Amino acid sequence: MGRVFMIDLDGNKYACKHCETHLALAEDIVSKSFHCRHGKAYLFDKVVNVTSGEEEERMMMTGMHTVVDIFCVGCGSIVGWKYEAAHEKSQKYKVGKYILERFQVLGPDGSNYSISHDTQMVGSDADEM
Repeated sequence: MGRVFMIDLDGNKYACKHCETHLALAEDIVSKSFHCRHGKAYLFDKVVNVTSGEEEERMMMTGMHTVVDIFCVGCGSIVGWKYEAAHEKSQKYKVGKYILERFQVLGPDGSNYSISHDTQMVGSDADEM
């Protein structure tokens, strides 16, 4: 196996909560109004230091999407997903963008988002743009 080269980000960044590998800059957030099974999720234009899983069709609250899960290159934890395709015309803006699940990352101030006990455990991807 080769050596993994990680990108260090400068500025207000989000990082993996398990190993603190840099993942994204706050300035690259498209929306903070997304939700996943575990609570809040943020839509980003770009992320770094992730690898992608297998492509799959996933039914979300906003319709059917083709997605790949994304994993931290530092520790292998799943941190969110990337939209590869959207089947609904109104959802095409998501294609090529990334979701970071807030409970899996540290915020720019080092804060950790904890899972609410009343979080809905079905569906994901609820957004209000």
